[in-house]
Amino acid sequence: MQLGFYIDQSRCIGCHTCAVACKDWHDIPAGAVNWRRVVTIEKGQYPAVFVAFLSLSCLHCAEPACMSVCPIDAIEKRECDGIVVVNQEACLGKDACGVCQEACPWGMPQFGTEPDAKMQKCHFCIDRWSERRKPICVEACPVWALDAGPLDELESRHGVLREVDGLKYDERNRPSVIFKAREPELLKLPPS
Repeated sequence: MQLGFYIDQSRCIGCHTCAVACKDWHDIPAGAVNWRRVVTIEKGQYPAVFVAFLSLSCLHCAEPACMSVCPIDAIEKRECDGIVVVNQEACLGKDACGVCQEACPWGMPQFGTEPDAKMQKCHFCIDRWSERRKPICVEACPVWALDAGPLDELESRHGVLREVDGLKYDERNRPSVIFKAREPELLKLPPS
């Protein structure tokens, strides 16, 4: 089984509730580390403008680039559910290494600002998942723009769109995420 995320870009309003809930649930201090972040995508020129938001975290790839470059095997992919986890005690830290962050196409491995900070990232709320509860970001979303679960079930419910504005699919890593895209809309001008 491979767990993954569904992100409905057509619903996301960019409120950052998912990111705040993640920081709060995991006691991540304010600052540089964000296990989940919301990206704003802006395109076009007036009057034809496009704005969308994209809530992203670790994508728990089928072939994680971060894992393959870790020199001491501090990152592993759990066989039972495909969640990619890091052993922070084994991690060499950002000062001595940091290659996982460079290898990830989406920059999801995070390091704090403290000296020799250890890698950290979304771990799919393993504590909640073991209790049959969705990750906190999913439960916190006020507009139901996120879902999580077995990837094959998400695909059967939501489709198999793998790429949207803001995230290019990488065939080598195969991120465990599917999307519903926000369709560009022409800004309607009032009659003169």
